[in-house]
Amino acid sequence: MIFERVTAGIYATNCYIIGCENTGDGVIIDPGGDSEQIMRAAAKNGLNIKYIILTHGHFDHTGALKDVKEQTKAPVAVHPKDAYMLQHPDKGPSAPAGQCGDAENAEIMLEDGDLLDVGDLAMEILHTPGHTAGGISIKIGDGILISGDTLFAGSVGRTDLPGGDYDTLIRSIKTKLMVLDENTKVYPGHGGTTTIGKEKKTNPFL
Repeated sequence: MIFERVTAGIYATNCYIIGCENTGDGVIIDPGGDSEQIMRAAAKNGLNIKYIILTHGHFDHTGALKDVKEQTKAPVAVHPKDAYMLQHPDKGPSAPAGQCGDAENAEIMLEDGDLLDVGDLAMEILHTPGHTAGGISIKIGDGILISGDTLFAGSVGRTDLPGGDYDTLIRSIKTKLMVLDENTKVYPGHGGTTTIGKEKKTNPFL
């Protein structure tokens, strides 16, 4: 597996560029800003980007979406409950001037349990609402979880923004994420990595 992380945009969003070594197919997850840096990471690994996946619709995860989409020609995939934010960024949290970019459409609506094949990699979509109504996490194989803004190292996503709900978030984490193998590495939308086992033992919100 090819796995790159780019810390993008003014809110230091983790953008993940993931690809299959055997086929050269790849995805870009949460292009929050710094499109040139993201595209350099994809080009360095010779990836053919098949999908741009959004873990949710907040502007700090979509700031470079327009540029990345134009350069890759890849379809945008998001949960339907967050798709409206791409056309109406004012419906999400307030963004600094110039950070929303132009409105974009998503071509693929992701639902819980969907599988995206990226070369030899199988990416399973887990609907984990709470931070937003359409928040997702992405399970790759048996050992990697991209958790978006659902679960962080030692913390959880905020729920005081439109579409957020604390009880829903905790239920998502406990029923969808904490049931995964404890050795699963968690790569969140902001900050450093962790594991499911560590969060079970030490996360004060759980």
